[in-house]
Amino acid sequence: MATPKPVKVYGWAVSPFVARALVCLEEVGVDYELLPPLRSSCACLLAAVWAGAGSRGRRPHALRMFKKGNLISAESRAIARHVLRKHKPELLGGDSLERCAMVDVWLDVEAQQHHPAAVAIMLQCIIAPLVGGARDQAVVDESVGKLRAVLDVYEARLSRSSYLAGDFVSAADLSHFPLMRYFMATEYAVLVEARPHVRAWWEELAARAAARKVAELMPLDLGLSNKNDH
Repeated sequence: MATPKPVKVYGWAVSPFVARALVCLEEVGVDYELLPPLRSSCACLLAAVWAGAGSRGRRPHALRMFKKGNLISAESRAIARHVLRKHKPELLGGDSLERCAMVDVWLDVEAQQHHPAAVAIMLQCIIAPLVGGARDQAVVDESVGKLRAVLDVYEARLSRSSYLAGDFVSAADLSHFPLMRYFMATEYAVLVEARPHVRAWWEELAARAAARKVAELMPLDLGLSNKNDH
C-alpha cells in the first residue's frame, strides 16, 4: 500500500486560523506539510490584518488554505471539522447525536461569542505594537466586558463538566487553543486565571501533546521582535 501523501497547509503557523488546522492535524496524527505563501511576508500580512481590522477590532481574515487531493478549503473551522470527521470523529461527538449537538453548540459559541472579543484584544494588545499601531483602549475595554460575560458562562458550564461539550475533549475545546495561546500572553489573562474551572480547562488544553507541538510554532511575538520573519 502506498504511503499517503501529507496534506498541504498554506499559511503561517503564527496565524490562529492556520494553527487551528494544525492542532487538529496533530491531534489525529496526520502528516502535513506547512507551506508559507511566497507572495508576501508574514510581517506584511500582519500589517494588512491590522489595517483591515480597523479601529473597532473587526474580525480579520488571515491567510490559510488546506489541500488534500481535490479538496481545497480556506475556512479554518471547516478544515478542522473535515480532518476530525475523517480521522477522529469522536472529537465531533462520534455516533451520539446528543454529543454531536453539544459539540456544534460550543463550536458556535467559540466562533460567535468568544472569538470576536478575544481576537479584538489580541489585535490591540499584541499585533498593534508589532506593526507600529496604537492600542485603542476603548476597543479593548469593550471587548474585555464581552469576554468577561462569555467566560462567566464557561465557568458555569465547566463547573459541571470537564470540557465544553461534556466529559470528553472535542473540537469545541481544540478550536479555542490558537487564539487563547496569544490571549493568555496579555494582561487580560487574569480573566481566565480568576475563574478556577476555566483556568483548569485551559491548563489541560494547553498541556495536550498536539497543543504543545503547535505552540512551538507560535512564538508570542509572532517571530517579529528580532525581525525574524517566519
